[in-house]
Amino acid sequence: MIKRFKLDPKNPPKMTAAQLKRLDEMPIDYSDIPEFDDDFFKNATLVNWPPAKAQLTIRLDADVLAWLKSNGRGYQTRINRILRVAMESRPKTRARKKKTTSSRS
Repeated sequence: MIKRFKLDPKNPPKMTAAQLKRLDEMPIDYSDIPEFDDDFFKNATLVNWPPAKAQLTIRLDADVLAWLKSNGRGYQTRINRILRVAMESRPKTRARKKKTTSSRS
């Protein structure tokens, strides 16, 4: 019989001294990771992440807000993630030109 269990990343199992020693003795295989050469860093760009937050007031349907809050703390973060996924799933569009109003003399 196979016993299945999930590891909790916030609460990893305690390792014995023998297990820790065995981990220290095992070399890490980097063969599948490409080396970063000067060209990589020459073409790299600095990205500010996470982007700055802007404060706003938003009105949501009561049931939508209740659903977001039902999953516990962090409902504003969930709203942001939902909106980011929606934004990133759409094709990028060019900015629209603002209409200028002509004044009649």
